[in-house]
Amino acid sequence: MYRYDEFDHEFVAGRVAQFRDQVSRRLKGDISEDAFKPLRLMNGVYLQLHAYMLRVAIPYGTLSSRQMRMLAHIARRYDRGYGHFTTRQNIQYNWPKLGEIPDILEELASVEMHAIQTSGNCIRNVTADHFAGASADEVADPRPYAEILRQWSSLHPEFSFLPRKFKIAVTAAEHDRAAIQVHDIGLQLKKNEKGELGFAVWIGGGQGRTPMIAKKIKDFLPEADLLSYVTAIVRVYNLHGRRDNKFKARIKILVHETGTEELTAQIDAEWAQLRGGELTLPAEDIASIQAYFAPPPLTDRPEGWAQLAAWKRTDADFSAWVAQNVAPHRHPDYGMVTISLKPIGGIPGDASAEQMEVIADLAEELGFDEIRVTHEQNLVLPHVALADLEPLYRALAANGLATANAGLITDIIACPGLDYCALANARSIPVAQEISERFGDAARQREIGDLKIKISGCINACGHHHVGHIGILGVEKKGAELYQITLGGSADENTSIGEIIGRGFEPERITDAVETIVETYLAGRSNDKEDFLAYYRRVGSAPFKDALYGEKSQAA
Repeated sequence: MYRYDEFDHEFVAGRVAQFRDQVSRRLKGDISEDAFKPLRLMNGVYLQLHAYMLRVAIPYGTLSSRQMRMLAHIARRYDRGYGHFTTRQNIQYNWPKLGEIPDILEELASVEMHAIQTSGNCIRNVTADHFAGASADEVADPRPYAEILRQWSSLHPEFSFLPRKFKIAVTAAEHDRAAIQVHDIGLQLKKNEKGELGFAVWIGGGQGRTPMIAKKIKDFLPEADLLSYVTAIVRVYNLHGRRDNKFKARIKILVHETGTEELTAQIDAEWAQLRGGELTLPAEDIASIQAYFAPPPLTDRPEGWAQLAAWKRTDADFSAWVAQNVAPHRHPDYGMVTISLKPIGGIPGDASAEQMEVIADLAEELGFDEIRVTHEQNLVLPHVALADLEPLYRALAANGLATANAGLITDIIACPGLDYCALANARSIPVAQEISERFGDAARQREIGDLKIKISGCINACGHHHVGHIGILGVEKKGAELYQITLGGSADENTSIGEIIGRGFEPERITDAVETIVETYLAGRSNDKEDFLAYYRRVGSAPFKDALYGEKSQAA
């Protein structure tokens, strides 16, 4: 895990002191809210519907126990006892007092954390596969490259005021768990035929008002050229991206309007001036960053296999949790544990201060002091011995953290929606809670199988509804909330944008509509191995439209 050097400490401390002065002047009335807005956004502070909100960066989703305990302390001391983990692998606090935010930032700095570039028109928190460094299917740990990008992008003088926010994601496996094709830049770490490391490069993905899938513009970029090529991309975007219309300001619009071939030519021309220069990554610098991410000292624990089998035979709930929430590790005696933050009827992504402290303790005791945040609003302990799964499960279950639903219908992504967000048109949280309760029966969830529901309270798509197997978008119509459904979305290596299937549903009807969709799938699938997305891609939207709208579907 990366540790701050002297520059990092000085850099973050200086920013905290600067913002403390800015907050003081705002509270005294020396500067207006309009003048203060760009200053607070540079420090991750939003003005939401009811209060200020602070978004804290968790680079590539990696935390230590010490850092998690600090997040718990902040939730208890400065907020209302909880934090909300987001699809950007960050955490948000919804109720801090403005006058106390500099104190929060100072406490974060003491554990090498900050809120810089979690908002504003800059390069946001770089995200990565939450199983990075543990999964057997990756070619190498992608997080060192995410850290290199973080260092390069932090307060980059040329890219601090881009046409719009800019997001980068990195993965290192063929199976994409980082959603790289819905990012401004997506990077897939891979090896060429010589065994050399490099990147497939995607640009122009994104959701929001105009969802688009990224275009691959380079199949293999040598790792030494990472910064020079990314600089070329962002420089071309910064020069040509729209600044007259924020709805057309993302790089995806530039790719669409310019054309992939022409824009790639412009990027390559810019890169030709940069390649081989000071942005070339020296092998020794890459190695020094990689050293921070050295895998933990995993010792062989073969006794875990027999113990695990015995525990599973005697406890059906434990067996179900292992089957759903524990993924194979690259070391056969270990597993990667997903801690669901989606209890039945709960608020997706929320964790109390007490729960965060429990997770910190368990990570320290059983997980080599490492925690991950997923872009699906869950947490992960990436290195847990099979022999330790049973005591881990008991501790999680005692604290409401052992819901066995990772990847199932109740593992719902939802934005804060109209309960918090000033931009939202509709509520997301109550819809997620009602759907979760409707499908809460564990046996029914397992019968349905892999099914991702994602909910957004407005067109900005913070809940990633465009890439949900079932996506739900809250809109406003004649002063009332209405929910539009999309089907067939996905954010993996076969990314797809969901299809709008018809007119929206009122709040009291949306859960029934989801149930109709699920029952249509269960009745029509070829066998119980055909998951929802495969069924949808085989039959299309017609059976669902017929079930939801009947004869009227043709006129809708």
